[in-house]
Amino acid sequence: MAVVQVEHLTKSYGSVLALSDVTFQVGEGVTGLLGPNGAGKSTLLLCVLGLLPGWRGEVQVLGLDARRKRREIRRHVGYMPEMDSRLPGTTAVKAVRYLGRLTGLPYNQALRRAHEVLWHVGLGEAVYRNLEEFSAGMRQRFKLAQALVHDPQLLFLDEPLGGMDPAGRDELLDLVRDLASNHGKHVVWSSHILPEVQKVADEVVILEQGAFRGRFALDELKPADHRYRVTVDGNVDAFVRVLGEAGIDGVEPDPVLGSLDLTLPDARDTHDLFRLARLAEVRLRRVAPVGEDLEDVFHRLVRGDREVAP
Repeated sequence: MAVVQVEHLTKSYGSVLALSDVTFQVGEGVTGLLGPNGAGKSTLLLCVLGLLPGWRGEVQVLGLDARRKRREIRRHVGYMPEMDSRLPGTTAVKAVRYLGRLTGLPYNQALRRAHEVLWHVGLGEAVYRNLEEFSAGMRQRFKLAQALVHDPQLLFLDEPLGGMDPAGRDELLDLVRDLASNHGKHVVWSSHILPEVQKVADEVVILEQGAFRGRFALDELKPADHRYRVTVDGNVDAFVRVLGEAGIDGVEPDPVLGSLDLTLPDARDTHDLFRLARLAEVRLRRVAPVGEDLEDVFHRLVRGDREVAP
């Protein structure tokens, strides 16, 4: 099922074209909306949510027309914006309860849900603290709680890891995995941090300069043919020299890590690497296939090479 369907979406700010004839669909699960800063990601989310006027094209969210069914869409969608969104002078539980009331929840149900979601995102000890006292990481968790209070089917997260330390980022990634895997939520994650998205996404949609560049399922990333990463104990330069003498070219050494990437000719296999290592008087600690990662796909799509896009 297409959770979000976008067709020929175009949006301008005066003479500046922010989105140009963008067409794609988002499937179930977790989708990364990727692109460099200024690619149009936030603008696209605001158009899809009906928070920006004056766009052209057609958008459906959960099968509902984004122009005609904006209020109904918001009952089923949670939005975590990039910028802070809080009521000054209020506690976390009051602010989240207020968002629950805006979605139509009765007072007692909104209060109960506010407590539940704040505990779920790791703010259970801070529910009665004033929002001005929150750190950057706590504010990110608070925004996620706001997006979850009405138990939406679909979440839009705009740069959700901003300002978080490494431990906090890992915990939020675990939360997103749990929401998708165990609670049946669909997630659209807008980000320019590719490695983090790769940890949780099922597929990605790539924008660049307001244009659609491709859509790619993460399970379609494949190891590169005959490409290996070799970790070496000993003189890396000596091993590279022996490899070259044996006709193995295109070696990319990393002396700091004591590793190198290489491509084996069709006539050779990994056993040859161990024999050549003995000749170079080095020891191989690890030989592993090098797989294509999301960053490889991203850069090729941004450059306009569509061959990797299904």
